[in-house]
Amino acid sequence: RKLHIVIHILALNSPYTWNIIASLFNQEDAMNILDWKTKQNNVEVPFYPARVLLQDFTGIPAMVDFAAMREAVKNLGGDPMKVHPACPTDLTVDHSLQIDFSKCAIQNAPNPGGGDLQRPLAKISPHKAQPRKVPCRGQTGCKGPCDAGESSRNSGKFSAQIENTPILCPFHLQPVPEPETVLKNQEVEFGRNRERLQFFKWGSKVFRNVAVIPPGTGMAHQMNLEYLSRVVFEIKDFLYPDSVVGTDSHTTMVNGLGILGWGVGGIETEAVMLGMPVALTLPEVVGCELTGLASPLATSIDVVLSITKQLRQAGVAGKFVEFFGTGVSQLSVADRTTIANMCPEYGAILSFFPVDNVTLKHLKHTGKDEIKSMEAYLKAVKLFRNNQISSEEPEYTQIIQIDLSSITPYVSGPKRPQDRVAITNMKSDFQACLNEKIGFKGFQIATEKQNDIVPVEYEGNEYRLSHGSVVIAAVISCTNNCNPSVMLAAGLLARKAVEAGLMVKPYIRTSLSPGSGMVTHYLSSSGVLPYLSKLGKFEVVGYGCSTCVGNTAPLPEAIRNAIKQGDLVALVAYAIAGTVNIDFQTEPLGIDPNGKNIYLHDVWPTREELQQVEEEYVISSMFKELKEKMEKGNKRWNFLEAPESVLFPWDLKSTYIRCPSFFDKLAKEPVSLQPIENAHVLLYLGDSVTTDHISPAGSIARNSAAAKYLTNKGLTPREFNSYGARRGNDAVMTRGTFANIKLLNKFIGKPAPKTVHLPSGQMLDVFEAAELYQKEGIPLIILAGKKYGLGSSRDWTAKGPFLLGVKAVIAESYEKIHKGHLIGIGIAPLQFLPGENANVLGLTGKEQFSVSFPQELFPGITLDIKTNTGKVFSVIASFENNVETTIYKHGGILNYVARRFL
Repeated sequence: RKLHIVIHILALNSPYTWNIIASLFNQEDAMNILDWKTKQNNVEVPFYPARVLLQDFTGIPAMVDFAAMREAVKNLGGDPMKVHPACPTDLTVDHSLQIDFSKCAIQNAPNPGGGDLQRPLAKISPHKAQPRKVPCRGQTGCKGPCDAGESSRNSGKFSAQIENTPILCPFHLQPVPEPETVLKNQEVEFGRNRERLQFFKWGSKVFRNVAVIPPGTGMAHQMNLEYLSRVVFEIKDFLYPDSVVGTDSHTTMVNGLGILGWGVGGIETEAVMLGMPVALTLPEVVGCELTGLASPLATSIDVVLSITKQLRQAGVAGKFVEFFGTGVSQLSVADRTTIANMCPEYGAILSFFPVDNVTLKHLKHTGKDEIKSMEAYLKAVKLFRNNQISSEEPEYTQIIQIDLSSITPYVSGPKRPQDRVAITNMKSDFQACLNEKIGFKGFQIATEKQNDIVPVEYEGNEYRLSHGSVVIAAVISCTNNCNPSVMLAAGLLARKAVEAGLMVKPYIRTSLSPGSGMVTHYLSSSGVLPYLSKLGKFEVVGYGCSTCVGNTAPLPEAIRNAIKQGDLVALVAYAIAGTVNIDFQTEPLGIDPNGKNIYLHDVWPTREELQQVEEEYVISSMFKELKEKMEKGNKRWNFLEAPESVLFPWDLKSTYIRCPSFFDKLAKEPVSLQPIENAHVLLYLGDSVTTDHISPAGSIARNSAAAKYLTNKGLTPREFNSYGARRGNDAVMTRGTFANIKLLNKFIGKPAPKTVHLPSGQMLDVFEAAELYQKEGIPLIILAGKKYGLGSSRDWTAKGPFLLGVKAVIAESYEKIHKGHLIGIGIAPLQFLPGENANVLGLTGKEQFSVSFPQELFPGITLDIKTNTGKVFSVIASFENNVETTIYKHGGILNYVARRFL
C-alpha cells in the first residue's frame, strides 16, 4: 500500500511518469522487497528518488540533453513544452569556482604566526572582543585602531544575535566592505562562465521542477543539508518521504536528517530526471545500536571517529546502516551528518538516522515550516524513531552494538599526530616518554633531571618551568569547520574557566586560528569569543594553517633561555593547567581567587550545553542568514540576462554550449534491432580500465584533439579552460574521450592516447581514428579484459564512446555501474564466456567482427560473434533485467523517454 502511494505521487509530477512506472515496476518487485530476508543481494528493485541534486559540472550535460530533447520532440511533431524533469531537480553552481585571486585583505592583517592567512567568509556579530588596538591593514572600510572591549551578557544568557550585518574585520569585529578578493573572483567567474550561467538561468525559467542555486551561495552538499532538504514532501495533499540521489559524493550527509540519499553518476541522475528508476540491488540493512553515555570529556570528533573505526572493523561495505538505540539521542544533528558523511571511510552505501525529537528540534531552529504535520506523518508510517518504545525498533539483517561509554577521549603526540594517547593515561605516558630513547615516543631525559625546575622572570613576575610545561597553545579548527561543537566546546570551556577565576599564564604563546570565517561566526554568535580572549588572549590571528604547521612567532627570550638552560621538554597543549604532566582525574587545573581547587570536570561543558548553544544560537542564525541570501540572490545573477524561449537559441559559435547529436537519428518508433556488421576494433585494452582512462577530465592538453578543435575556433591555450567547464559541448568532450596519457592500448604497446586506424595502418589520436572510421561507414567495438569501467561514475564514459561510433564493448567483466551507463546510452555490453578472453580465443584485435541480435532480446542471452577470419565464438549479452533490454531496444534512455513525450 505504501509503495503504491509513493508511485502514485510520482505520477503526479508529470503526465508521462505513470506510464513509465507502470511498465518498469511490477508486483514482483514489491514482493521481493517484502521478502527481503531471502532476496537480499540477490535481486534488483527499481527505486524512484523524490528528487535529484546536481552540481554544475554534472548538471550542465543533463540540462543540455533536456534542451536537445525539446528540439527532437518538436522536430518529430510533438509539443516541446511537455519536456520537463519528472522530479524536483536542484542544481548548485558553486562547484565550478576557480580561485584566480587569493591575496586578500586578511593576508595583510597582523599575523604573529606568519602563516598563510585567508579571507573571512562569514558575516558575524559585531563584538569588540579584542583588547589590542591594532589598525586593520589593507581593509579600506575598517579604519583602525578599533577600541578594545568585552561583550556583555544579558541576564546570564548569550546576547549575541546574528543580524544582517556586513562582513566584519576578524581582528576587531568591526564592519568592513566585502573583501576585494571575493568581488574580483566573482567578476572573473561570471565572465569566464557567462554562457553556462545564462544557459542555467534559461533552464530554471522554462523547465518545471528545476531550481538553480546561484553562484556565491554554497556548495552542493552544504546547500542540500542546509536549504534543499524537505524531510517530508507535500504535493497535492499527499505526503511522502524525502529521498535524493546526487552527483556529489557528500550527498550521504542528508542521511543524518532522516533523508535517504547517496551519490550516483551523471547517467543515473539524468535517468531519474527522465522519470526512470535507479536499479538498486536489494541491500542488507545493518542495525547499529548505540548504547551507554559518552564520557563527558569525549568530543564530537572522538565519538565520530570511534564509530567510524568500529563500523569499518565490522565490515559494512556495500550495505545500508541504520542507527538506533538509547545512545542516538546523545548525538546532535551535526554529529549525525558527520557520521553519515564518513560512509566512504567504512564502505557503507549510506548511514541512516531516522527522524527523532533531536531532528525535529533542529529543523525548528532552522526555520522549517510544517513541523507538526511532518511529525504526525512520520509517526503514522512508522518512520519516526521513538527511543522510549523498544518494541518499535525495526528488524535488521545484522546488529552491531557500540557502547558510547567505551569511547575514550584522546590527544595526539607527543611528536606525531598519528600517535594517540588516552587522556586518562596522559601523565603516565609523558613520564614514560621522558625515560625512552630519543624517538617518536622518547626524549631520553636522565632520571635525576626529570624533576628539574627552572625559574624564569616574565613581565615582572617569576614563574617556574619544568618538563611538560606548556609554552605554546593554539585553538585551531582545521577540518572541523562543518561541525561547530568542538570549537564551541573550547569557547564554553574558556567561559567557565574565566568565571571560575582561572587564567592562562601570560608567558604562553596563545592564538586562535578558526580555519574559516564561519567558525568565527560560531564563536561570536554564541558569545564565547571574549572569554577566549580574557582567558589567555586567544585572539583571531587569521584563517590559514598556523601553529599546527609550525607557523608561530618566536617564544619570549626569557622562556627560550629557560628551556635551553634546563634542557626542558615543552609541549603544545593543556594551556590552562600549564603542563601536560598532570592527571585531570585527580589533580586540579588551578586554584580560584578563594583558594578552591578547580578540576577539569568543573569547567568542562556538557554535551547538553553544547547542543543547546549550537542549536539555539548558532544554527538558527546561520539558517536565517542563508534564507536571506537565497531570497535576495546574487546581484550579478539577478541582472544576468537569459532567453525565455521554449527552445534554447543555440549559438553555433559557442565553444561551451552545443546541441548534442544524441537525437540525430531519432524516429517516432524504435526500429528493429540492427546487427553490427564488419566492425573494427577501436581499442584493444587490458584489465582494470578505469573511468579516468575513458572520461575527459582535468585540463585540456595543448597537443590534444580537443585543443586542435578549440584552436580552430580561434581560442588561445589560456582560454581552453577545462573539460569539466566544457561538458556542455559534445564536440570537446568526444575529442577528450580516451585522451588520457596513461591509456594502454595493445595496438600501441605503451601508454598513450593513441590507436591504429587498421585499414590504413596509421597511428592517430583516438578521436581522429574514430572520425576516419565514421567517414568510411565502419562501426566500432572495444575489446577489454576484466573489470572494465572501474572507478567513479561519470556520464561521459558512455556518451563519449557512443559519439565516437562504438556499438559494443566485449569484455571479460564489467564494473556494474559503468555497464549500466553503456546500456543507458545504447552501447551493447557483451561478455566473454567464463574462462575465455581475446587472448585465449587467439584474437589479435585486427579482425572484423559481426553479431546479430534477436528481436526477442532477453537478459543473459548467448550470442555468436563471427570474424572475417572465419573464427566464431560466443558471448553473453550482459543485460541484468527487462528494463535494460527495453532501454537498449530504444537505442538508450534518452530515445526511450523522448518517445514517451511523443
